[in-house]
Amino acid sequence: MDLRARINEALKEAMRAKAAERLGVLRLMNSAVKDRDIAARGEGQPSPVPDEGVIAVLARMVKQRQESAKAYDDAGRDDLASKERAEIAVIEEFLPRQLSEQEAEEAIVATIAAEGASGLRDMGRVMNALKTRYAGQMDFGKVGPLVKARLS
Repeated sequence: MDLRARINEALKEAMRAKAAERLGVLRLMNSAVKDRDIAARGEGQPSPVPDEGVIAVLARMVKQRQESAKAYDDAGRDDLASKERAEIAVIEEFLPRQLSEQEAEEAIVATIAAEGASGLRDMGRVMNALKTRYAGQMDFGKVGPLVKARLS
């Protein structure tokens, strides 16, 4: 079952279970995916967006909520921070499993070897290969410095 169908099925289940918070998050996810479809049509890309595009949308939603939760924590608003974290948990159910630090390190080493990268000038090529192979499975903000350290 593709990702879109899984989201729609979970939405129906949340409606039946009258899980208001979960239903709200699932509706937001569905809306964000549809917005991406509309934007893709305008850009001349295939519509509906493939699962990789949906994963990118969901990953962006998680990142936004993580930033919000951090801001709420800094402001002492634990109630709002916990709400953001609950939304993150729902969204992450539909994302691929995140690689552990050890798995990410192994993926970086393998990708550097596969790309034949030898220096910092190859970093862009390595990062693009990682993004293609491990979309939604890594935090590329954290992976970038690791790749740079390996290539230095």
